[in-house]
Order: sequence, then C-alpha cells, then structure tokens
Amino acid sequence: MADNENIKEEINEEELAAEETAEEVEETAEENTEPDKKERKLNWTKKVKEAADSINNEVEGAAQGISDSAKELAAEANERYTRLFAEFDNFRKRTEREKSTMYDAGARDMVSKILPVLDDFERGMAAVPEDERDSVYYTGMEKIYKQFLQILKNAGVEQIEAVGQPFDTNYHNAVMHVEDDSVGENIVVEEFQKGYTYKGTVVRYSMVKVAN
Repeated sequence: MADNENIKEEINEEELAAEETAEEVEETAEENTEPDKKERKLNWTKKVKEAADSINNEVEGAAQGISDSAKELAAEANERYTRLFAEFDNFRKRTEREKSTMYDAGARDMVSKILPVLDDFERGMAAVPEDERDSVYYTGMEKIYKQFLQILKNAGVEQIEAVGQPFDTNYHNAVMHVEDDSVGENIVVEEFQKGYTYKGTVVRYSMVKVAN
C-alpha cells in the first residue's frame, strides 16, 4: 500500500511539473510572439504611410502640372484675345474713317451740283424789279430761298464770307484787282460768285475782286 501511495505521489508531482513546464513554454512563446506582432504592425504601418506619401506626391505633381498647363493655356488665350481685339478695333476705326470719307466725298459732290441751281435761284430773284418785290410771288420765292439755305446749313454747308474780308487764298479766288484808296490793301471789295464750304472743307471758292 505504501508503495502504491508513493507511486501516486510521484505521478502527481510529475503531472504538476509537466503543467508548470507547459505554462512556462506558453508564456515564453507569448513573450517571443508579441514583439513579432508589434514589429509586423510597425512595418505594415510604415509601408502604408510610405504608399500614402507616394500617392500624395504623385497627385500633387499631377495637380501642379495641370495648374501650369492651365496657366499657359490661359495666358495664350488672353494674348490671342488681346491681339484679335486690337485687330478688330483697328478694323472698326479704319472702316468708320473710310465710311465717313466716302460719305463726305459724296456729300461734297452733291453740294457742288446743287450750287449752280442755287445761283440761278439768286439770279432770278435779283432780276425782279424793286417795286415788285412786295408781290406774293417774290415773297414766296424769298421764303423758299431762305428755307433752301437753312437746309444746306443744317447739312453742314456754309457760305464763305468775302466782301470786306482780307483776301485769303484758302477761301477766295481773285479774278480781278482794283486800285481803291477807300479800303485797305488786299481787301475783297466785290464778289462775283459765292463760295461754300461743307463741314469746313471748301466745296467752291468765292470769285472775288481784290483791292491792291
């Protein structure tokens, strides 16, 4: 019996020793495994961060490239717009000048054709005797004549002043000269044909007599 009990005690002691050994092995394994897990976790985090940084760098580089390209395109478009606007503005101004020149040239030509009719009108009125100028006929002709002159004036046509004015080659055409001590030298004393301007440009020079 005593032997049996001794054997049981030895078995129990061996079992306890085995359990303790197993626990020590497990603890050791856990201690050895934990740093590996931490290290792998750190490595993984590091790799993820590196990948994220790489992606961010690529995105920033691409964005910068797009931004530079956009700036270049904007600058080029602005330059083209400025050039085209300048060309169009020059074309518009040139066209307006040409239109104005053509219109003025046509108007001067028309005025020059009307002036002989105006001259005949004045000659006809001048031919009416003084004692008949109170008639309805002459009064009506005079009103039409004044209206005619006003229409021409509104269109830019003006009579050139001549008699009593200093002779000016820019407006007067001297066809006669006379010695006259009663007036100053180089003064227009008589007008044979009236001169006219259109917007400041001479359409017809005044034909005048000038005192020497």
